[in-house]
Amino acid sequence: MFKKFTREDVHSRSNVKSSVQRTLKSKLVSQFPKLEEVIDELIPKKSQVELIKCEDKIQLYAVDGEVYFFQNFNELIPTLKFVHKFPEAFPTVQVDRGAIKFVLSGANIMCPGLTSPGANLPDAPGLEKEALVIVNAENKENALAIGRLLMSTEDIKSINKGHGVELIHYLGDCLWNFSVE
Repeated sequence: MFKKFTREDVHSRSNVKSSVQRTLKSKLVSQFPKLEEVIDELIPKKSQVELIKCEDKIQLYAVDGEVYFFQNFNELIPTLKFVHKFPEAFPTVQVDRGAIKFVLSGANIMCPGLTSPGANLPDAPGLEKEALVIVNAENKENALAIGRLLMSTEDIKSINKGHGVELIHYLGDCLWNFSVE
C-alpha cells in the first residue's frame, strides 16, 4: 500500500478537534481492546493530532509530529511506530528467518513462511480471514510488518500453500520513512 508513497500524494493537512480526537481513541480501543489501559499514554489529551489527507482516500493521523495510524475507508490501521510502543495490544503472527528479506522488500507472506519451524501462528481459536495482524520475525524483538490475513490461521495451517498474509505496511517502506515536517 505504501511502496510508492511520496509527499506528492498528500493533498491537505489540518489539526483535529479534541472531540474528533476522543472519537479516534474510542475507535482504536474498540478495534484493539488491549489498548484501553494505555491509550491516554499513547495519545495524551494535550497532544497535537494532525489529519493528513492523501491519494486513494487514505488519511494519516500524526500525533505530535509522528504518524501513528492511518485510515483506509472505515478501518484505523496502526503504523509500525505505533505498534512498537505497545506491541502486546495487537494480534500477531511470526515468520521464519527465511521470509524476513522478502517481507522487508514488500512481498506478501506465503503460508509455508508462517508454518515452518521458527514461525508461529496463534493457537486455537486462531484468527479469521481479513483480520489485521502484526508480523514479527524469528529471533527479532520488534515487528517488521502489518498485514491482513488472506485466509484464517486454521486454513493457513491445514492448506499450507499460497499467500497467507497481504502486506499493508513494512519496515523501510515509504510510510516508515515519511516525515510530517
